[in-house]
Amino acid sequence: MTYLLVLTVGLIAGTISGIVGFGSSIMLMPVLVISFGPREAVPIMAVAAIMANLSRVAVWWRVIDWRAVGVYALTGIPAAALGARTLLVLPPRIVEVVLAVFFIAMIPLRRWLAARNFRLRLWHLAVVGAVIGFLTGIVVSTGPINTPFFLAYGLVKGAFLGTEAMASLAVYISKSLVFHSYGALPWTAIVQGLIIGCSLTAGSFIAKRFVLSLEPEKFRLLMDALLLVSGVTMLWTAFH
Repeated sequence: MTYLLVLTVGLIAGTISGIVGFGSSIMLMPVLVISFGPREAVPIMAVAAIMANLSRVAVWWRVIDWRAVGVYALTGIPAAALGARTLLVLPPRIVEVVLAVFFIAMIPLRRWLAARNFRLRLWHLAVVGAVIGFLTGIVVSTGPINTPFFLAYGLVKGAFLGTEAMASLAVYISKSLVFHSYGALPWTAIVQGLIIGCSLTAGSFIAKRFVLSLEPEKFRLLMDALLLVSGVTMLWTAFH
């Protein structure tokens, strides 16, 4: 019964995150904590997140911007490893509050930049990768934080989803390897993460038909809505 609940939520979360590029961790983590406990939930989610990103990469393989992925991962991979090692040093609540405020603030900022036709350049993604990679090593999910930067680089719809997923995949693998080296990623968590990740994978393939029918501007509005929800949710989590 436990797995039925988790897999059902995972399918829904995988479909939604397959449309917008993030949100699976935010939706699935509370269910994993209730079902397996907080200590086991984090490594299980790390494995499931790798599968979720792998599935989005598979769905949008042909439109991925590989130069953007390479530049982002170049700094993001070592930064994520460093962040994972300092996980127990920084108060998670402070990090969550800062990220929540950032998510919400990025909605008007993205619109302001778009109105002035500002575009990020390739080298900007190296800076973004370093900062977000480090934060990803510390907190459970930073999925929404990538959104405004990859959109400002000029990616939308499938190109955005595939490129962001491949870049995040490199960072999550780096984080998971550090967890495993410190004994925080046992084989039981890997197996459970793989099982749950299958539902996220199925959701990504279901989402493809919805993404293809979305107009670019509606896609950006959907991103703004999810950034707002993510920011409010993270604030609520930090203070409760």
